Amino acid sequence: MGLAELGLSSFCIYPTSLEPDGSSPYPIAPLATTTSIPAPVAKGQIEPIRLSIPAGSVPPANNGSPRHTLEFEKPLASLEQEIKSLEAAQAGKSVDYSAELQQLRLNYTAVLRKTYDNLTAWETVQVARHPQRPQFRDYLEAICPGAEFRELHGDRCFGDDQAIVCGLGRVGQHKVMLIGHHKGRDTKERLKCNFGSPQPEGYRKALRCMKLAEKFGLPVVTLIDTQGAAPGIGAEERGQAESIARNLFEMSRLKTPIIAIVIGEGGSGGALGIGVADRVAMLQYAWYSVISPEACSAILFKGNEGAAQLAESLKLTSKHLKQLGVVDHVIPEPLGGAHRDPHTAAHSLREYVSKTLRDLKRSKTENLLERRYARFRNLGVVA
Repeated sequence: MGLAELGLSSFCIYPTSLEPDGSSPYPIAPLATTTSIPAPVAKGQIEPIRLSIPAGSVPPANNGSPRHTLEFEKPLASLEQEIKSLEAAQAGKSVDYSAELQQLRLNYTAVLRKTYDNLTAWETVQVARHPQRPQFRDYLEAICPGAEFRELHGDRCFGDDQAIVCGLGRVGQHKVMLIGHHKGRDTKERLKCNFGSPQPEGYRKALRCMKLAEKFGLPVVTLIDTQGAAPGIGAEERGQAESIARNLFEMSRLKTPIIAIVIGEGGSGGALGIGVADRVAMLQYAWYSVISPEACSAILFKGNEGAAQLAESLKLTSKHLKQLGVVDHVIPEPLGGAHRDPHTAAHSLREYVSKTLRDLKRSKTENLLERRYARFRNLGVVA
């Protein structure tokens, strides 16, 4: 997608970084060897994702590496190991274990469904932090493939914070400004991104890009995934509180549609700094709260031992927040969480964004601003 298509011509943009072979450094692993390849679609149309995975099969780990097992998933890990052992025995001894494998896979699916249908709030927090859960750049690769995204850098005041990524992109038929938190995958990238905790320059970069979107009539889509803003001395010296407050103020009156989606963790002001929107949504196993359970426990109990209990009290899951009216929509995740099936999770995200943008674009700007202001003013009102 070029500048002419966006109606832009006079400012500097930078492409996303690529590997030497031209591929993205943030690929989403194939769903499975049996995934079918979609037929080509017309430019600007939403590309469907067609899956042909046998029912009850064990999903692969991301990037072919062993999947990280959460504490409550250990029964599932045992079943996975049984299936792999039986598959290996069948291949090595040429013995037909099809019936046994089918039953084990059905048991696996049943246990997986039961486990994820009955997650506690604390278990939901653990799923949202899963090390193989898709992050902003992973979703970016899926919803804006190839040359459909151009990253913008720097706040024009201090520097370029890697914890917040901003850029021009296309989602389906819609040209948008995409903004989101990114935590990083390996140790080097996590340190570079400060584990997804933005500095003041990150919020100022985000605001600069929002203003640019407003100028050219582009909707803003933000993907939230942070435990909170950077709390260090340097961040405070450079005006962390002011930068977040400024974003809240400016986003409340930005004259373009805004969609905010919590894709993992939505912690405190770090999330709110890019979270004022006409539509606020969450992925099913994300969390959104004024404080993390551990931080709340540290204040109340001087330690982390109360985190699980306080996670329930904070009402931070998508189910609770939808009931309370804090979020407008819950985007369903694949069975077992987005880390088990990132392609389907990205497809659901893209469809929600496309549909919501179509709805928001039908409204006059004045009506959008009035409803946006009223939405946030009414939060916390109890009848």
